[in-house]
Amino acid sequence: MSSWGQLLASETDKPYFKALNQFVLEERRAHAVFPPAKDMFNAFILPLDEVKIVIIGQDPYHHPGQAHGLSFSVRVGIRTPPSLVNVFKELEADISGFRQPNHGCLQTWLTRGVLLLNSTLTVRAYEPGSHQGKGWETLTDTVIRLLSDQPKPLVFLLWGRFAQTKHRLIDEAKHVVFTAAHPSPLSATKGFFGSKPFSKANRALCDFGRGPIDWRLENAR
Repeated sequence: MSSWGQLLASETDKPYFKALNQFVLEERRAHAVFPPAKDMFNAFILPLDEVKIVIIGQDPYHHPGQAHGLSFSVRVGIRTPPSLVNVFKELEADISGFRQPNHGCLQTWLTRGVLLLNSTLTVRAYEPGSHQGKGWETLTDTVIRLLSDQPKPLVFLLWGRFAQTKHRLIDEAKHVVFTAAHPSPLSATKGFFGSKPFSKANRALCDFGRGPIDWRLENAR
C-alpha cells in the first residue's frame, strides 16, 4: 500500500471501519462479493506522491471476474464493459495515436500516475449499490481529502453526478477539476463524448510542470 499505509492504518482503528470490516466479512460468508479480498485495495499500489490524475468511480463491477480494485478497469480476458468502451472511444477521438486495445485492463495507467478510485470498494454479486452507505465512503472521502491536501497539484476527472458530489472535497485553488457526463451508454452522448478530458488533463499537467500521461494501452498477447 506504499505511502498510503499510515492513512489506512489510522482508519482501520476507527469504529466505522471496524463495523465496515465486519459487514464485508459477513457478506463474503453469505454471498459472492467482488472484488476478491486480495484486490480490494489495489488502487493504493500507486504511491501517494506519484499520483497525477484521479478518476473517481462509484461501485466495483458486480459480475464475476470483472472487478479487481481499479475503477472502470477489468482484468485481461474479461469482456470490456460498455462504459469503458465509451471511454476508449473518447480517447480515440481525443488523443492522437490512441487505439482501442483488445482488453479493458487499466493497470498500466496506474503505473503512470492515474489513481483509479471507486467510492465503494466492494459489492455483492449482481446487486449494484449493495455495499453503499456501509462505511466505504467515509474511507474514500478521507482519501480524496488527503489527495486535496497534497502539495503537488493534481487533476481530478469527475464523470457523472455521483463523482461530481466529490467536488466539495477538492481544493480548486490548488488542483484542477474537469467534469463531464458519465461514460455509460445511457449518458455518454449527453456530455461525455466530445468533453476531451484526457487532453485537457495532459495540458493541465504540463502547466503544472509535471509531464503528461501516456494514455496508450498495448494489446494483450
